[in-house]
Amino acid sequence: MSYPTMPLADQHAQRTFRALVTALSYPGTLVPVPPGDYGALGAVAQVLLDLETSYCAPDPELARWLNTTGARAAAVERAAYQFYPQLAAADLAELAQAPVGSYMFPDTGATLVLGCTLGSGAQLTLRGPGIADMTTLHVADLPAGFWQLRADAIRYPLGWDVILCAADTIVGLPRTTQIVVR
Repeated sequence: MSYPTMPLADQHAQRTFRALVTALSYPGTLVPVPPGDYGALGAVAQVLLDLETSYCAPDPELARWLNTTGARAAAVERAAYQFYPQLAAADLAELAQAPVGSYMFPDTGATLVLGCTLGSGAQLTLRGPGIADMTTLHVADLPAGFWQLRADAIRYPLGWDVILCAADTIVGLPRTTQIVVR
């Protein structure tokens, strides 16, 4: 018996979804994703966004492209997914309004998908579920104030899940991950 070949787009989506699950299950682990438009950030967007989701993307070109997913654009305080290919210090005041969920519905906290550089920059020490003892990660091209903003937003189970994207690699930082910046 032979099985039909899965379309390439479906294979791409499956591999990206598995990469997301791995990245969020093992925080701080660099996980490759299949290449595509907008690199890892675009691959993640294509898997997360659909007709029932909302997004915020301050970059106009990226917002136009995300609109092709069928998801609806929303203001930062209502969007389930926040996409910043390059997060600037000037964006932090607006990002502070991203939803953190509620005690009844903590899953309504936003997921931040951020472009960055991995392997250089600030040293992060990570602890929490999915990490045996602790691990370190080097992240550049995010404003220094972002890490304090994230810490202020988290009152478990409330908070943001973060997906860092660099070229064709992602790193998951769920709200359960404790981060010390050095």
